[in-house]
Amino acid sequence: MSLIRKVKNAYMKNSKKAWLYLIPSLLFLGVFLIYPLFDVVVYAFQEAYNFASQSYMGVGLYNFKYVLRDPYFIQSVKNTFIIVLITVPISTILALIISLALNSITKFKEFFQTVFFLPYVTNTLAVGLVFMILFQKTPYSVGLINGLLNVFGMNSVDFISGPYWAKLIVICVYTIWIVLPFKILILTSALASVDENLYKAARIDGTSKTRVFFKITLPMISPMIFYLVITGFIGAFKAYSDEVAIFGSDLNSAGMNTMVGYVYDMLYGNSGGYPSFASSSALILFAIIFTITIINLLVRNRSKL
Repeated sequence: MSLIRKVKNAYMKNSKKAWLYLIPSLLFLGVFLIYPLFDVVVYAFQEAYNFASQSYMGVGLYNFKYVLRDPYFIQSVKNTFIIVLITVPISTILALIISLALNSITKFKEFFQTVFFLPYVTNTLAVGLVFMILFQKTPYSVGLINGLLNVFGMNSVDFISGPYWAKLIVICVYTIWIVLPFKILILTSALASVDENLYKAARIDGTSKTRVFFKITLPMISPMIFYLVITGFIGAFKAYSDEVAIFGSDLNSAGMNTMVGYVYDMLYGNSGGYPSFASSSALILFAIIFTITIINLLVRNRSKL
């Protein structure tokens, strides 16, 4: 009994010490994460909230009804979904192809991996400025991309201030360019972790490369692919700085605002000063991301069966 009591006392002592170590982190999370989340939920249901006087007219769903009828919010939802549905699949497939190519070479492998990873460590605003220069049409220059189009006999297009589809092309290409290095890094690491004995056994059996890919490589790295898809959806839904880097801060005028941009505008932009509308739109964004994440997880679990 004395031994059990000693073990129990030692456990309780270590447990108390562990909680003491955790207190600073818990306080930090409580002040900067839990409390703001609670505030967002409260603001979202307070109608006609006045930030200066800290007063409101009532509690209800008016903020959600207003946001869902706001043309700027509807446009931001449309833009966000288009960007997500285009960039996530294309960037994941391109990353997989490039990772397979990098995994198959022996000479200068590290060099090419470094080259492909460079955009990830480059400031997004700097990359956005480069893209704007490449695509922008000015009175003095048509830009490099339009110059290439002219070489092939096509007319110049104002990608920055022109038609909606042209702006979408720019932001989708830019987003794919930005997220591609991280996905390549993850998939290259996943490919390197596949057991080489599986490939040796396949070669001995005379299995074709296509069958090896679909029966060995793809199943072995599928957890990483699902991880990249889920994080890709979440990241694309949170897009904002990319659009600002190319089209400027007034995204509503450019018709290229996103859901996160709408939240920011309601707080600090031209429409600023409406924390209730910003909070309700943030909760809608959370609900969309949460739903898509759950769907992805369900699809992943079914694919395992």
